[in-house]
Amino acid sequence: MTEAIYYILLALRHANHGYGIIQEVAEMTGGRVNLGPGTLYGAINSLLERGWIVLLRADPASRKKKEYVITDAGRQAFASELRRLGELLENGRKMEEEI
Repeated sequence: MTEAIYYILLALRHANHGYGIIQEVAEMTGGRVNLGPGTLYGAINSLLERGWIVLLRADPASRKKKEYVITDAGRQAFASELRRLGELLENGRKMEEEI
């Protein structure tokens, strides 16, 4: 899972739209991760195809106001990623102890 996908899923723990995701990810990372629209919407399409997120609602008057939310499958993928990252951190700390 890429860092962008990780943060997008995290931002979609509650319903959110594209611009809201961009803002929330930037806030969570202290500005370190800035998602551009192309990256974001490419990732959203990929997440929709995987079934990790769903379109919750869309404003018919505006193509820009689409809200997405994470699915159970997305939560499972996110949980797997958390376990993987925890293992990386644990093994990194072993190295740190030896230094």
